[in-house]
Amino acid sequence: MKTLKSILVATCLLVMLPTTTQAQEENESFILSLTGFTIKFGHDTNFTDGVKKWNKCYKDNGGKDTWNVWNRLQGKGNVYILASRMNNWAEMDKKDPAAKSCRTIAVSSIIPHIENIEYNTARYMPKISKKEGLGDNTIVWVTSFKVNNSLEFNRIVNEVSSTISKKEGGSRAYWYRYMGGEAGDYFVSSPYKDFADLDKDVEGVWEVYESVHGEAKTKEIRKSFSECLDDAWSYTYTLAKDLSMN
Repeated sequence: MKTLKSILVATCLLVMLPTTTQAQEENESFILSLTGFTIKFGHDTNFTDGVKKWNKCYKDNGGKDTWNVWNRLQGKGNVYILASRMNNWAEMDKKDPAAKSCRTIAVSSIIPHIENIEYNTARYMPKISKKEGLGDNTIVWVTSFKVNNSLEFNRIVNEVSSTISKKEGGSRAYWYRYMGGEAGDYFVSSPYKDFADLDKDVEGVWEVYESVHGEAKTKEIRKSFSECLDDAWSYTYTLAKDLSMN
């Protein structure tokens, strides 16, 4: 049973999250706000109905901000990730009357169906990231990294990304650096149009690197990359368009 404190914390998160913007240009850095909701078993329909009700309330009250909601495919439990953007930390201070007007819906129709919440922030890394926006892509493959040598990790990622960009005309994915928390140190998000897109035979990043720099240098840099990693894990997420606000 949720305590009053946990309910209030969850409510504050739901009211606060929409106070972000997607006006930032794709080639500039921004802060990505990520809130994961693990849904109670058997409560998915109740939760999604509650979110749709909240979104309608927000829009009807003149809410202007936007966000995407993603549903995790693998792993334990039923997890949704609410992703939104801030140009800077100062946006956290802004008030959103439209969100406040919908607070009772969060308390009655969303919070009762949530098992737990995890909140993270990450900084976009534009120099090594894909320049185009999400477009009509509905799936992202997200890999997180826990590293023991950030300097070496960044050197390698920059070198490999530069190689891919020179050969293919641009980066394949979006890179981020976690800002605090326990989720990891970095993550990369690769977009796909649909599941069929995942079946396409595409050269791996190391294959591309080897085609440019040769086998010996590729073995050397892959060894260095492995040595600066403590852990790495991946999940696939599908875009929940009916829960997002764009």
